[in-house]
Amino acid sequence: MDSITFTIYGQAASKANSRKIVKFGNTPRIIKSPEARQFMNDARRQVPPMYRVRMQGPVAVKLRVYYASERPDLDESVVLDALQDHWGRTQPMNPIVPSQRLLLQPGVYCNDRQVRWKLIIHGIDKREPRVEVQVLSIAPTQDLFTFEPYDLELPF
Repeated sequence: MDSITFTIYGQAASKANSRKIVKFGNTPRIIKSPEARQFMNDARRQVPPMYRVRMQGPVAVKLRVYYASERPDLDESVVLDALQDHWGRTQPMNPIVPSQRLLLQPGVYCNDRQVRWKLIIHGIDKREPRVEVQVLSIAPTQDLFTFEPYDLELPF
């Protein structure tokens, strides 16, 4: 089994409690808060290039999320989003040509839908908020009801 371990520095923003409704033309859309978008940008930059391997198939994720205080809710969704592939769109040169989907940065895994098992641990560190990450590739046939969290050994 392949395992990846690294740390993302900064306080993870809550995605669930900080969405905004904006209008694009006549269409209302829900977007992440500026804090959540900033954390995602910062987190993507901190994923070591050697770990942007686009793992295929199911994965298990263990996160230790350290906040600077007790105030934020524990919310790992923005971290899981930051670990997946980051896509964008090209700007068409003329209105007849549609925009194309473009991979801007490979992720640890392709899509957070691959996460089949997760263990999220809440911690407080006033001086150094961070997220300690471990991602493990698991077999598609792995019985997740017998999958032990101790199968993921973090070095901290």
